[in-house]
Amino acid sequence: MMNRRWAAVAAATAVLAAFMAGPAAAKDKVTYAYLLDPALEGVLYGIRSGKVTSDKIEIEAKALAIPALIQSTPAKNFDVIMNAVMAIPLARRRGLELVVLSAALRAAPGGLGAGVWVKKDSPYKALADLKGKTIGNYALQSTGTTWIRIALWKKHNVNVDYANGDMKWVQMPAPALLAALDSGRVDAATLIHAQAYKASQSGNYRVLAETNKDLKEIFGVDAVAAVNVTYPEKLKAHPENFREFNRMLHESLLYAVKNADAVGREVAKSGKISSEFFKAWLADYSYFPAAVSEGDIKSMDVVWANAKEMGILKDQDIPKAKDVVWEHAIRE
Repeated sequence: MMNRRWAAVAAATAVLAAFMAGPAAAKDKVTYAYLLDPALEGVLYGIRSGKVTSDKIEIEAKALAIPALIQSTPAKNFDVIMNAVMAIPLARRRGLELVVLSAALRAAPGGLGAGVWVKKDSPYKALADLKGKTIGNYALQSTGTTWIRIALWKKHNVNVDYANGDMKWVQMPAPALLAALDSGRVDAATLIHAQAYKASQSGNYRVLAETNKDLKEIFGVDAVAAVNVTYPEKLKAHPENFREFNRMLHESLLYAVKNADAVGREVAKSGKISSEFFKAWLADYSYFPAAVSEGDIKSMDVVWANAKEMGILKDQDIPKAKDVVWEHAIRE
């Protein structure tokens, strides 16, 4: 009898304690917009699969095409947004301050993915042979293309002016570039990531210049094309949430690197990417650091300085890269 009585008392005490404690505290939500690219799903796999968790925040991540990312930046629709390096000074020109939380797209150690390609049987043997010819490109105003133009100009003495340069530049969707090469609509093309991997695997195309390797040789940096940014007022309001966001994103990246084969197989289920490509992407095409290195800071300064020489930016647009990187960013 006493045992039953003590059990009842214990149960009542537990119920009372739970009542007094109230419901579990809700986690803060951090919204994140990133580039619509199958490879990036691999980077975020650790978070999406629950391998990387937090007792403080939850990350609501959404993939967007480049135009939507551009539109969302001034609207401040997201807490963190993946953006082009060139967007920072251009936003500053319009009175919008952006703070860098981490590098998002950095040329991978293999230095591939930013090449100028031609058909294997084309008559063009060097970049000089493309004078007066047409070159297809995925986004003429992008930071990636700005880097390519800098390499062609500084390393290969090509006049890369869009209006009066050595080549005629034509913009088209990235997946259409190989077909444009095959049909003769363009004579050469700047291929990125999946298209470059596909071209290399097919054996039907060849490279006239690997511009990421050229940039490394000229400037001693790996080209950084995109960064994860937020806004000063959001950062000031909840700095602890952004620390936790950075930690989770970095751990998700490390999980993807450590388990590249398995993550690649998971991402490949979408049908938009092969399992082998994800591993190659990390090693050779484009790395997602989720951190900031001194090389990344130098890279941003380099592209802005050269963009000024090209007439894209003006002095008043350009900050010092170290001044726009958050002081608590994860450092490499």
